[in-house]
Amino acid sequence: MTVGPVGSSPALPPVQTVQPARASESTQSFGARLESALSEVNAASARAAESARAYQMGTQNDLAAVMVEQQVSSLGFQLTLNVRNKALGAYRDIMNMPL
Repeated sequence: MTVGPVGSSPALPPVQTVQPARASESTQSFGARLESALSEVNAASARAAESARAYQMGTQNDLAAVMVEQQVSSLGFQLTLNVRNKALGAYRDIMNMPL
């Protein structure tokens, strides 16, 4: 192994510029983003239920895929529940502030 002199550095790749977010994404309201996230969690739950039903009926034989769908659904629900609890806690803190 050879060590180069102090202060020398290998050739670094050029810095890439980051493109700004599209206007439709940056101007989307909080309510619309929340509704979109909740619909995605609902869709994951529906996919997990359908996958479990298919496994129980014998039309699907991949238990690992069923379990992955169940875990994705569970994580989505837990995240949604935690976001709700944080929002509710923030609301309670604001309501209990003295005037």
